[in-house]
Amino acid sequence: MDVSAAERAVTSRHLRRVWGLPGTVLGRSGWPATPGQRLHWHWNYWWQAHLLDTLIDAQLREPSASRLALIRSFVRSVRLRNFGRWTNDFYDDIAWLGLALQRVQALGIDVGPALAAIDTQLLSGWTEAAGGGIWWRVGDEFKNAPANGPAAIFHARSGNRTRAREMTDWLSSTLVDPSTGLVWDGIRTDTGELVKHIYTYCQGVYLGACLELSLMDEAARTIRAVASHCAPGGVIRGQSGGDGGLFAAILARYLALAARSLPGPEASVARSLVLTSADACWSGASEGPVFSAFWDRPAPSPLPKDAPERDMSVQVGGWMLLEAAATLSPDVAGPPVGG
Repeated sequence: MDVSAAERAVTSRHLRRVWGLPGTVLGRSGWPATPGQRLHWHWNYWWQAHLLDTLIDAQLREPSASRLALIRSFVRSVRLRNFGRWTNDFYDDIAWLGLALQRVQALGIDVGPALAAIDTQLLSGWTEAAGGGIWWRVGDEFKNAPANGPAAIFHARSGNRTRAREMTDWLSSTLVDPSTGLVWDGIRTDTGELVKHIYTYCQGVYLGACLELSLMDEAARTIRAVASHCAPGGVIRGQSGGDGGLFAAILARYLALAARSLPGPEASVARSLVLTSADACWSGASEGPVFSAFWDRPAPSPLPKDAPERDMSVQVGGWMLLEAAATLSPDVAGPPVGG
């Protein structure tokens, strides 16, 4: 495995200027890009947040002045493309960007105003409907794990552990299946209907929130549930392209964190899930590398016109997985970028 090759492949195919303006850069949502993607018309705000997060992974793995400058430009470009704002109407989107920007701040780049704006909006989303939690989006009647999980992690890392604990407790009492330990998607507050879809990233963000709050029993239970239900053959299950292209990698990010911080046998289970998935992902990549949308099977070659592997989400997801694996095994890192 060679995470440096993954970085070169994804950044070379997807990173481009915004509207041709010097000093700007965002990820194009597809490859080859359609005219709308070249203009960043539908720019997938939350995909960009994960691309930024993965650039930070690479910077921590192999610090580079040029990559740090790229990260600065990327952050400015998010605000530019969002027409001068840091937030939008989706609480999950802004929580993802908030988590990436917290790590940007740790690199010495001042993003204080952005973090303040995101914090304010996340706090405003909390209501007592359905017992607590924040909305999926402004004006909606749906509360879910994809919003509350990353928001809880964000609040815990910003020092607001009271709100982080309230959100995590709400997830535990409302969306964790008591029979399997898996995290359901959400609840419709107008009808009380539980939406019991099982998505890998819901498991990941709940695991991440538990780890931030040292809820080790809940974290361990989640890892056991993932191993039993979400990773046949030890490889995290894929969920195709589009938004689903990032789901498994988000889980891998927090499994890697668990492998480094959790006491007990579940840490070894988490480590194995990440490394086995990374080995399968790398082995199944086609030349480029181009990662498969399903890590347990090879990427098609040549790629059909409508292949999910053309989505930036899928390729960032493969790279993110390898970055997670690199924190657990030096054999994943490969030579430095540009080396």
